[in-house]
Amino acid sequence: MLSRTADHLFWLSRYIERAENTARMLDVNYQISLMPQTREQAEQGLRSLLSISELSGAYEQRHGALDARSVYDYIVRDETNPSSIVSCLRASRENSRAVRGTLTTEVWETTNSTWLEFQRLLKDGLLKRDPAALFDWVKFRANVLRGVTAGTMLQDEAFHFLRIGSFLERADNTGRLLDVKFHAVPKGVDATVADSQWQQLHEQSQSQSSDAAREFYHWSALLRSVSAFEVYRKVYSNVIQPEKVAELLILHKNMPRSMYNCVSRLMNAFERVAADPNGHTMRQGGRLRADLQYARIEEIMEGGLHAYLIRFLERINALGGSISKDFMLPSSD
Repeated sequence: MLSRTADHLFWLSRYIERAENTARMLDVNYQISLMPQTREQAEQGLRSLLSISELSGAYEQRHGALDARSVYDYIVRDETNPSSIVSCLRASRENSRAVRGTLTTEVWETTNSTWLEFQRLLKDGLLKRDPAALFDWVKFRANVLRGVTAGTMLQDEAFHFLRIGSFLERADNTGRLLDVKFHAVPKGVDATVADSQWQQLHEQSQSQSSDAAREFYHWSALLRSVSAFEVYRKVYSNVIQPEKVAELLILHKNMPRSMYNCVSRLMNAFERVAADPNGHTMRQGGRLRADLQYARIEEIMEGGLHAYLIRFLERINALGGSISKDFMLPSSD
């Protein structure tokens, strides 16, 4: 396969996945914002959202003051923001158009109609009127596109490059989404401080105080945002505990959005296209998969969850860079 074609397929799936996961992160913030909270807590949640998306500096330059409407507009509909949902959907459509001959008609039409319909929803004011409905629509359309891809495309190299991009982006975003809960601290604060907050939250979840009820709804919102609420109840059959949530989203092998599941499926797809089974990228991904496979949540918590997630994000981004270097065109993304 030509590297240019592989590049378009890789980024087509990454941008779709990024749009969906951005919607999921926004949905977590929106659902939590509906609970009683102080102004400081609300602003801290918005800062966390921007920080995890690495948009704090760009947002500040463009908007200055921090308020929910401006943050949502910037992350959802601002075309000057390359990570906004509208930018991601446009980029996925353009990458799809560039390789229409490689895709099935159904995949192209689904991608194109998603872009056109999203523009209409923005013009109709759905973001302002009902943000949750817009976020659900983005998640639904991403699921439709994945279903159409799996159901209509020949499972050749093109299909595997789509899966590589999708699982790489999903692994990255699961780490970021989980870290949203613990990253609501000012930039530059030591990771041990963030993890001390984890310990406080964990202790609260074990108590019978009113704060514990609030934490339950926070964790419920997080689990629902990754379609994992029912999965959690089935796996653990217990009240929601922060440590179990982290274990489910990091290490559970059968959870579709867990970091281990994503890396494992990414490497399965990569093995189908890699020419050298002992190459640097294969070994790099293999080590990451093995570390997740044999890790224990107690060890992760002991070393600090926030620090662990930051390290994982560094490694998954390095793996993505190696894949691009091996197979694709240089990218500035």
